[in-house]
Amino acid sequence: MIGIFIRLGIVAAGLWLATEIVPGIDARTTPALLWAAVALGLINAFVRPLVVLFTLPLTVLTLGLFLLVINAGMLNLADWFVDGFDVQGFWSSIFGAIVVGLTSWLGSAFIGNNGRYQVFVVRR
Repeated sequence: MIGIFIRLGIVAAGLWLATEIVPGIDARTTPALLWAAVALGLINAFVRPLVVLFTLPLTVLTLGLFLLVINAGMLNLADWFVDGFDVQGFWSSIFGAIVVGLTSWLGSAFIGNNGRYQVFVVRR
């Protein structure tokens, strides 16, 4: 259960970073940012797999680059559900998806399957 909250915090941190460095993405309040993280998590859990499945030929044709457009669409869908969280324009959503994706990838690299921090030891 703790892993869900840690991953939610990672997504919220990614959204906050996107609001800071990507023009066109704005969260008016902290609760709006947290609700956007919850909405994005639920959208990525339930809607995104269906969209990826239906657009699989296009994704294969573009060698996976269409997944970036799908991620941007999921960010826009979170904007549609949450008042106080705004994404304006296609390029803002693309760059926001890149920032949130990189932040989530980096944060999840240190989190195990059960939500605990992993320590990597290099042995010589």
